[in-house]
Amino acid sequence: MKSITDLGDLRGKRVVIRCDLNVPLDGDTITDDGRIKASLPTLTLLRDAGARIIVLAHLGRPKGAPDPQYSLAPAAKRLGELLGADVKLADDVVGESAKAAADALGDGDVLVVENVRFEAGEQSKDEAERTALAEKYAALGDVFVSDGFGVVHRKQASVYDVAKLLPAAAGELVKTEVEVMKQLTEQTQHPYVVVLGGAKVSDKLKVIDNLLAHADKLLIGGGMVFTFLKAQGYEVGSSLLEEDQVDTVKGYLERAAGKIVLPTDVVVAPEFKADSPATVVGVDAIPAGQMGLDIGPESAKAFAAEIEAAKTVFWNGPMGVAEWEAFAGGTKAVAEALTKVDGLSVVGGGDSAAAVRDLGFADDAFGHISTGGGASLEYLEGKELPGLAVLED
Repeated sequence: MKSITDLGDLRGKRVVIRCDLNVPLDGDTITDDGRIKASLPTLTLLRDAGARIIVLAHLGRPKGAPDPQYSLAPAAKRLGELLGADVKLADDVVGESAKAAADALGDGDVLVVENVRFEAGEQSKDEAERTALAEKYAALGDVFVSDGFGVVHRKQASVYDVAKLLPAAAGELVKTEVEVMKQLTEQTQHPYVVVLGGAKVSDKLKVIDNLLAHADKLLIGGGMVFTFLKAQGYEVGSSLLEEDQVDTVKGYLERAAGKIVLPTDVVVAPEFKADSPATVVGVDAIPAGQMGLDIGPESAKAFAAEIEAAKTVFWNGPMGVAEWEAFAGGTKAVAEALTKVDGLSVVGGGDSAAAVRDLGFADDAFGHISTGGGASLEYLEGKELPGLAVLED
């Protein structure tokens, strides 16, 4: 992939850059600004080079039309605070406001246009519709920089199509993310341990399938673990269960030859509520009417021991309902163990990244915190990611 330096002298040039500013909000308050902070190195590099910067980004899932609840205003404001600069926000994506603001930029100035998903063509499956929108993005600038790793697995106008219309390069964030992903797939130090959690096993079937050939151990927690326990013949009470995946999971367990490590105890409760009374039980004794909401303390210790003995660890997905204190123990134990890895420890974006910050861990406690949960998983599946492929020479 080309780097920013391959684009030549950028002083006075308009740089259209795809960033990932898709931050969680509580009203207008950003609850985790990790993705905005991750965009700073590339934006600072461009500002120092005298570029005139037009930021494309999305937030949430608007339905192809303007929606005030998904405005990028909070993200643009926070970006300005972190850069120590006056970051302007256009009222639209490719309309008169965006064009006028882009034309008015001076060297080193930063403009954020509104949420690209306010445009119906952004996520269209119709290539002609996406291209028509991408041409409007391209008209705002002279070159394109791709720095939103969290969206490189999407064939979208601001990720893929615009990169075919302008001289394009990878930003510092995307370059770093790809280098880390290569260490997890091509240049891996062993023992290699992968920790997978989250709600649904169906979301991670392909990555499990691919990792069975590469990883030394797969530690399974979160809501998805109960489909594995069911496949082993255990009753799981009212826990989250994907009945249609039980046979598939049985096949993985047979193939795994001991690589898949499951909890031996879990934390259960009668209701999905923060204050629901928690009880620790063995996986062979989950009561009817109770649901598992975390791995148990013995399992947390066992998982931590596997992690601390590894040279490479990738973790995607909390071990339980980590936002509730009574069911955060497993996630906290995994996070703590990752900080002790003598090698590469990677927190795989999304809910995992939010969880470690909520639990009080600093970003630099880990080798790398990815900004792209879905993109990371698809990379580990061995898929070609359109937003990366389009940047390759």
